[in-house]
Amino acid sequence: MVKLLVCLISSLVLATLVMQLRQQKLDLSYQTNQLHQRIENQQAKLWSQQLRIATYTAPRALIEAVDYQQINLVAATPLPASTRIVTSDTTRNPKQN
Repeated sequence: MVKLLVCLISSLVLATLVMQLRQQKLDLSYQTNQLHQRIENQQAKLWSQQLRIATYTAPRALIEAVDYQQINLVAATPLPASTRIVTSDTTRNPKQN
């Protein structure tokens, strides 16, 4: 009778511990999913910002902005002939307006 009672009590304690472990596993899984979702959202935001930066700093966009503002810029060092950027309107001089 004592052995049966000890077995019953130990099985109840074991069942309780197993249930607690399963609950902890579910909680950790939920937290992991939440963190993963936050990481994905932050990464999407970062990609969007990088795309906007790339759009605004593209060579063609910079040339158009400089031409629009009529700023006369001179390169610090001359570019090699193979990498020079040619604008659509090379004859216009901003000071002749």
